[in-house]
Amino acid sequence: MTGLVARARAIPSWQITLSIALLVLGFLIAAQLAAEGPRVQYTTQERSPLVETAVQLQAQQDALKAQILDLRNRIQSLEAQGPGAAASLKQLYADLGQAKIAAGLTALTGPGAVFRLEDSSTLGAADEGLVTANDVRVLVEQLWLAGAEAIAVNGERVTVSTAILDIGGSVLVNSAYLAPPYTIAVIGPPDIYERLQQSASFRAFFLDRVQRVGLGLSVAELDSVDVPAFAGTVSVRFGTPDASATPIASSPPASSATP
Repeated sequence: MTGLVARARAIPSWQITLSIALLVLGFLIAAQLAAEGPRVQYTTQERSPLVETAVQLQAQQDALKAQILDLRNRIQSLEAQGPGAAASLKQLYADLGQAKIAAGLTALTGPGAVFRLEDSSTLGAADEGLVTANDVRVLVEQLWLAGAEAIAVNGERVTVSTAILDIGGSVLVNSAYLAPPYTIAVIGPPDIYERLQQSASFRAFFLDRVQRVGLGLSVAELDSVDVPAFAGTVSVRFGTPDASATPIASSPPASSATP
């Protein structure tokens, strides 16, 4: 033991310092390489479909933008013609207003409902009880099919160009990072929640994510719901309606308030 101590004391201090520095450097390099693997995997596997989705959604919005620009040009042309074009001008203003509403560029107030989607109070090991972007998307899609006229998620207006994506521990809607709980405000027919309950997709979502996993889902049907205007940029080329989307037909109310 005494010999080992003597040998340790005989080692120059600069060698000990250099050894410690090299050990720390090696640890940092190993940690960097370990962290780089998942990031590269995420970039290669996730970036391509996200970019493709963003491009497709952006393309759908341009039809509305082009329509708005065309109507504005026609209005300016009719205004230059004088009083004789008053009737046509009035109709064009009405069409412009409808196009802006369809594009989500106008704030709206009307009857509807407000949904609240929140994490489960008992989170499992796999974090199944966390609200994901897919949960928000499913609810938004089913509300459109149930006859919704305007939707906002935590104050972000949902339009045809809106992407709802998981980014870390939050959900990205338009360009805003949102955190739970998620409040989904919808303007639509008075029986929109009853229509929603008639959807097989919504019932499957409710049974799996709400009843089985324990996500919190509550709804309040209101006479007046405020939905803000879309605050993002509108810069796309063309858009076509989705022919496969079939609205839910109006039918007698469901017998229960929950699926």
